Amino acid sequence: MKSDLINMQRLTAKEEEVMNHFWSRDKMFVRELLELYDDPKPHFNTLSTIVRALEDKGFLYHNSYGNTYQYYPVISKVNYQRGALKGVVSKYFKNSYLGVVSSLIEEEEISIDELRGLIEKVEKTNKAK
Repeated sequence: MKSDLINMQRLTAKEEEVMNHFWSRDKMFVRELLELYDDPKPHFNTLSTIVRALEDKGFLYHNSYGNTYQYYPVISKVNYQRGALKGVVSKYFKNSYLGVVSSLIEEEEISIDELRGLIEKVEKTNKAK
């Protein structure tokens, strides 16, 4: 089971969709997962293939019950998000979180008031340590 953020693989859109179901429900059989989809539902074998791929990537593991498996997440959504963020920062911002914030400011995606609030939050966190 891999829970290491550095070696975490990226998920496809379909894999992330399936993981979101597991993160909200925890343990499930593939047939239970299938029930969560609206019509037209994906084919059982398609979901089963995605679930097995997620297990191969280290996102899911299973308990065996005879010939059927109940899968459960081994990487939390928070850890996945952190790993994804680290990947983006590494790939596009040369590991510079300051570069990320600068880019958000330049693109006007974050206001001066929001930035001040963020600075206050960081200062409070640092004082608490």
